[in-house]
Amino acid sequence: MSDWTTDAANAIENAVTNIRDRTVVPAKSFSKGVVYGLLAVLIGLPALILVVIMLFRLFVIMFQGYVWAAWFLMGAIFVAAGWFAWAKRNP
Repeated sequence: MSDWTTDAANAIENAVTNIRDRTVVPAKSFSKGVVYGLLAVLIGLPALILVVIMLFRLFVIMFQGYVWAAWFLMGAIFVAAGWFAWAKRNP
């Protein structure tokens, strides 16, 4: 003869575990992705800006004060990157 209290406790535990696995685990994974994504953006965007500034200063030094040449080269780099991104898009 089975013990109905043990069976009831096991059924409740199984139900709670099943509900948690369907709700809490996906929400936890989603929130972790959002937090890591925001962290990557908040670190990556200033780093990208600083790299662009560093490249511009390097070009100014390389061209010995001809700032127009540095602007031209940076513009060419950004136009090439734009063309590349435009070619890789999925319409």
